[in-house]
Amino acid sequence: MEANRFLRPIAHRVLAPELWRFTRRSVPRGVALGMFTGILIPLGQIPASAVLALPLRANVPAAALTTFFTNPITTPLLFILYYQVGSWMLRLDTSVPGRPLGDAVAAQPDWLHWLIADVGPATAVGMVACAVIGAVLGYALSALGWRLWIAAKWKRRHGRD
Repeated sequence: MEANRFLRPIAHRVLAPELWRFTRRSVPRGVALGMFTGILIPLGQIPASAVLALPLRANVPAAALTTFFTNPITTPLLFILYYQVGSWMLRLDTSVPGRPLGDAVAAQPDWLHWLIADVGPATAVGMVACAVIGAVLGYALSALGWRLWIAAKWKRRHGRD
């Protein structure tokens, strides 16, 4: 990468050791970034997380692997979750008198209008909320897991002495 004349200007950033080493700070950042991009970006999640790992000093392999949280098997269930969270946040289950969006959908019973007026906003809001919550939970759980793993190593090491 350093020998390529096109990649030479950014090679020092991409080949920085802290992006590829598994440390107690870079791994939770990578997991949080992978959760965020995996949920929020529908296509190109791995390249997006790898590029965003550079300025955030996150572990690139952890970020790339965590994006596999969303895969073809889990995606339909996650979209249902995003819609449920978004409709709860937007309070779509309550009836609001004189709601202009609801009147527009009632006047146009076409599925595209239903998708744009009801499902789309709720899913988008739920997706952003789940991305933030997933990133925070991913960071916290990976940091806790890292600490427990190191504590177990110390306990084994001191138990032998």
